Amino acid sequence: MRYLKAKIAYDGSCYHGFQRQNNAIAVQQVIEDTICELTGEEVTVNGCSRTDTGVHAREFFLSFKMENPIHCEGFLRAVNNLLPDDIAFLSVEECDESFHARYDCKGKEYEYLLFNSRAKDPFLKNKAYRYTYPLDEKLLDKAAKQFIGKHDFKSFCSADCTKENTVRTITDFSVSRNGDMVSFKVSADGFLYNMVRILVGTLLYVNEGKLTCEQIAELFDKKDRTKAGVTVPPQGLYLNRVFY
Repeated sequence: MRYLKAKIAYDGSCYHGFQRQNNAIAVQQVIEDTICELTGEEVTVNGCSRTDTGVHAREFFLSFKMENPIHCEGFLRAVNNLLPDDIAFLSVEECDESFHARYDCKGKEYEYLLFNSRAKDPFLKNKAYRYTYPLDEKLLDKAAKQFIGKHDFKSFCSADCTKENTVRTITDFSVSRNGDMVSFKVSADGFLYNMVRILVGTLLYVNEGKLTCEQIAELFDKKDRTKAGVTVPPQGLYLNRVFY
């Protein structure tokens, strides 16, 4: 039996997240079916994260075991020839049998892209969230720093989140602009369900004057989802980096 670690990337526009589902197409299912087509083996791949419907990944890791002796470079070329164009294997390597893509992960970096323009760009339909109001990226960068540190993020996760422990540590959070494109980039030791999208929505509340920078700190103690900002759409969200 061989143990493999793979780095992949995918456009999540056509998928209901990474994790295999019974009633919708997910990235995991496509990859497992493709490996089976290539090797004849039914392989289960472990992903480093459970991305939501429509969310993209520039860097995403898998761990899996298989018996087929195909060389890693040959496997990489062959699997990419069979996969749809919106999923790509970037690298494959042998790994220790104890490695697990999800449980060995030390942290992740997400980027949310916001297209700040009153004009439409059809090529950004599933790649960025169009926000038509004036946006002060310097104010939001200052506000984003309020999230850095170890906090209880109960107010900043979906009401459907079932995690008992909602404490996470954000190590960096920045907001920057390049023309009409505004980037929200956040790194943490872990994220809760919809957490990044709610953090961005809360910063947009600051931009719209519905919250002040100082009031963000109060939301940690309230532990009330209704006090934070909206959950912005998933299409602008990218899993950017994964740390081991």
